[in-house]
Amino acid sequence: MNEPAIDKDALNAKIVDALKTIYDPEIPVSIYELGLVYDIQIDDHGNVDIAMTLTTPACPEAQAMPVHVRQGTEVIEGVNSVRVEVVWEPPWGPDRMSEAARLMLGF
Repeated sequence: MNEPAIDKDALNAKIVDALKTIYDPEIPVSIYELGLVYDIQIDDHGNVDIAMTLTTPACPEAQAMPVHVRQGTEVIEGVNSVRVEVVWEPPWGPDRMSEAARLMLGF
């Protein structure tokens, strides 16, 4: 018997909402609004791949932040597994921030 198709758009929206609750500990803005999340891919089985970066390679949260992202995502109904990859290309810059984040930080 076939499993029902996953509504990837709805699941993506739930993931984005979850990522908006994860904050950079040094900047009072979510990692999503900061533009640290580069890509979210969801396959037909609910397996999620997230490509993200950090504000700097020397970030003190470099080890913990991907764990927070994985844990915050894997609890979402419809998510089967989560893989978080930290990437450095393209490099993060303030231009990746949302308009709301720029306003909050005075950019």
